[in-house]
Amino acid sequence: MGIVHTPVLKEEVINFLAVKPGKKYIDTTVGGGGHAEAILKSGGEVLGIDFDPQALEIATRRLASACPPDVQAHGHLAHGNFADLKKIAQRENFYPASGILFDLGISSFQLEDPSRGFSFATDSVLDMRMNTDSQKVTARDLINALNEGELYELFIKLGEEHRARRFSRAICRARRIKPIITGQDLTKIILGTLTGKERYARIPARWAGRHPATNVFRALRMAVNDELVTLASALPQALQILEKNGRLVVISFHSLEDRIVKNFMTSKENEGLLMILTRKPIVPKEEEIASNPRARSAKMRVGEKL
Repeated sequence: MGIVHTPVLKEEVINFLAVKPGKKYIDTTVGGGGHAEAILKSGGEVLGIDFDPQALEIATRRLASACPPDVQAHGHLAHGNFADLKKIAQRENFYPASGILFDLGISSFQLEDPSRGFSFATDSVLDMRMNTDSQKVTARDLINALNEGELYELFIKLGEEHRARRFSRAICRARRIKPIITGQDLTKIILGTLTGKERYARIPARWAGRHPATNVFRALRMAVNDELVTLASALPQALQILEKNGRLVVISFHSLEDRIVKNFMTSKENEGLLMILTRKPIVPKEEEIASNPRARSAKMRVGEKL
């Protein structure tokens, strides 16, 4: 696969993790291996976890090609969901850890691989499962089975889409004629609901790279993978795993994730268990956004265990 995943806020991650030689760091969403590579090259030992078997394959190849053998030896990859973070860390002997990273969202290779069904840009079957072996429900299942009210709730809550009512009604009307199978099927329905003014705003320079279907696709992906519940269950485990003065670094890509992270860190600081190091979230510089548009909505929050 020729797609290279570019890690977001890489320098900032390394700086805030305060990577020290020989110390243990957990990348809970290793993805394409970019952050794990940077940690290894800074002298740390890395446990890279991912629920997507394809991600582990890509990370393995990246670390093998980017790191010399003596550095590679300090990297370990494990298949699993970070909902089971504590169990995985104990099993892999990465407990306690000096730093834990969550890079939430979706990797470039997942988005651009037609067979995965994540993107509205490809004519592939709607899927969006991070792990096709263990997960049964797909985005295609949801878009064809949920009623109008359920679709509205999904789009308004997880997608934060202000046109949720209009989109959900159009989807239900369209699927009475034929099932919605592909990403392009769904995208055409959404675009068909837009007013003339909204269609004009779809010119890339006007909507700054955000496609009108973005929020709907994001909501479906988050529902298929139960992302918010998984995050909320993983953060307390991360705090348990960290050693004293260990760092928790979380990169989120939309307000619902960021709110969970912010509220968790605030509550733990009030309990005297954590010190927040980023009163305002760290965001990418303009140069990074120009070279990697995926980074534009990233927000990074950091806490240190007391």
